This record gives sequence, C-alpha cells and structure tokens, in this order.
Amino acid sequence: MNKSELVAAVAKHTGESQAAVGRVIDAMFDTIGAAIKKGDKVTIPGYLSVEKGHRAARSGRNPQTGATIQIAAANTVKVSAGSKLKAAVK
Repeated sequence: MNKSELVAAVAKHTGESQAAVGRVIDAMFDTIGAAIKKGDKVTIPGYLSVEKGHRAARSGRNPQTGATIQIAAANTVKVSAGSKLKAAVK
C-alpha cells in the first residue's frame, strides 16, 4: 500500500475527503519528523514507537577492492512495532 492508497482507504473509512486526509497524514509525519529531529521519542501505544538513534563511526571494507575504509558516524531512526500491530500480523 502506498501513500495515495492509504489516503483513499482512510478517507473511505472515515467519510472525510481525500484532500483532508492527505493533509492530516502529511502533518502527522511532519510533526513526527520534527520531534525526532529534536531527540524526542514518539510513541503511539500499542502500535509503534519512533526515536532517534546513533550509529558510531566504524571501519568497513570496500567489497570490490577489499580495502579498509572509515564509515562516518550517522544518526538513524529506530521504529519499533507495538503489541497491537504485531498481533494484527499473526
């Protein structure tokens, strides 16, 4: 399911227009992104939690040449599924 299919499904389920649902979904992800950028953890109990993570600098290997390279430190996003989301997949 892509974003437009999600918007259409939520609009059908709620009776709202697809434009309104699209704006809400965009606003939700903008808000989550801003919170994560600040370092806050976003939790929707039972469904998911999203937080900022950090990957330390490390050594790696170029698969073509076998040469050792340095991989820079990076910020990452950690997403964890909650119990209701996990139960929906069973």
